[in-house]
Amino acid sequence: MALRVFCNSCSCEPRKPTPRFCLTSCGHVFCEVCLQKGEKDECLICKNACQTLVLSKQINPDIQALFMGVDVLCNKYSKEITQISEFQEKHRKHLLVHYKQKAAKLEESLKKATQQIQQIQCMKPPEKTTPLPFSSTSRNPFSIPSRKQNGYSSYPLHSSHPSASETVESMEIDPVPSPMRKV
Repeated sequence: MALRVFCNSCSCEPRKPTPRFCLTSCGHVFCEVCLQKGEKDECLICKNACQTLVLSKQINPDIQALFMGVDVLCNKYSKEITQISEFQEKHRKHLLVHYKQKAAKLEESLKKATQQIQQIQCMKPPEKTTPLPFSSTSRNPFSIPSRKQNGYSSYPLHSSHPSASETVESMEIDPVPSPMRKV
């Protein structure tokens, strides 16, 4: 059921011959007769500055909707919402297909890369680890002394030369090359 239109000033309704009705920008409705009684561009009810629009079947659909019945509006907007929802769902599905295809390509690339790595590992001979000729517990007269200070090897500074047995006892094997030594 459509909203009954009436003048907010005199409460008259459209009849034949019909006076024209106008809608103000502040949301009031007036018949043409009452509108002529008031000040130009001023609402008769709230006295605010306003603009008027003559109501007819040619006005904007959004303004026509103000006078439609709620049931008609619900049906109209329900159809629009359904169309919008279907469009968006179709769009989401299309995007999902795109991402699934992209994921499948990435998985295939990963699989190929993994196979290539395995082939390279099969072709490469196993690395031989050479044991040190002397264990850290045995005494090696050719080892380099290792006294770590600030991360660098340092040699003891004595005013006199130590004996050979003292030198051998203080020497240890440093398996990690020092950043200062060229290997």
